[in-house]
Parts: sequence; structure tokens; C-alpha cells
Amino acid sequence: MRLSKIYTRKGDDGNTSLGGQRLPKNHPLVETLGTVDELNCAVGLILAFGIADKTLSEKLTQVQQNLFNLGGELAEPRFQALNEKQVTELEQAINGWNQTLPPLKEFLLPRGTPATVACHLARTICRRAERNLVELHQAQPLKNISLLHYLNRLSDFLFVAARIVAQQHHCDETLWDHHPQNS
Repeated sequence: MRLSKIYTRKGDDGNTSLGGQRLPKNHPLVETLGTVDELNCAVGLILAFGIADKTLSEKLTQVQQNLFNLGGELAEPRFQALNEKQVTELEQAINGWNQTLPPLKEFLLPRGTPATVACHLARTICRRAERNLVELHQAQPLKNISLLHYLNRLSDFLFVAARIVAQQHHCDETLWDHHPQNS
């Protein structure tokens, strides 16, 4: 598919063509695709900060490819690119990196270096994409349930990525103080 014409004016009425049909731009499928696209941009933002860890940078680049594939599957259900292999790859990365991190006893505040915060922002967008996908799945069951598994695991991956980036920048993590001082 070649993108030679950027605008067509066909969407000016609030509808878009997707999978051979016209859908309103607020349809759950369109909303999910938009959020996955936003997530992909957020992962690109993480990379724009210059991730020193080559393995993490490569994994984030693969995540971007997988997110495009996920969108492709949603837009064209006959296309299938993701499966449990990609979910397992995320789990293996999480498990390996988590062994190098200090255990958590509290929730973390999403702060630190710009790259760390970008990881946390991507994680929250990922959770929204997952909620959108669940809503879509409830309305019309997905042909590939691995898409739900992938987004669920990806948010965990992005959380651990934030911790790895903070560690590599010698940035202290700020724990949530769930016992606020009385004023």
C-alpha cells in the first residue's frame, strides 16, 4: 500500500473507511486504533530521549513494530502478525530486568528523568489502549485474543523499563507516601 495522497476529504463527515466499511470516528475500533497509535508515539518519545541500554532500545523498537502489527490486525482481521510468542518475549525481558532491580514495597510516583517519565506515560497510554481493546472485544469478539495479552504485558514491560532507565541514570525512585502528614 502506497500513501501518495495524504488527504481525501472522505472523513470530513465524521466517518472513516476501515476494513472495507465506513465507521464513525468515535467507533470503539477507531478509538482503539487511535490509542494504539498514540501509544506507539509515546514509545517513540522514550527512544527520542536516547536510551543508552542497547537491549532496551532494541526491545522498544520491536514494540513499535508490534504495535503497528496490532493495529493492522484490528483494521484487517484477516491479517495476523502477533501471537503468544511476542507476549512471552515481553515476559522474558520483564523477568530478566526485574532480577536486577531492588524489590518494591510501595507504589512509585511517575517521575525522574524525562526518559523515565516518558516510560510511565507510555505505560498509562498502554492501559487505556487495553481498556479500549477490552470494550471492543466485548462488542465484537477478537479473532486473536493474544492482542489483549500483549497490551496487558506491555504495560508491565513499560513499568519495568521506567525502573531500568531510572537505575541506569542513577535516579532515585520516589515511593508513594500512603501516610500523608496531617496539616
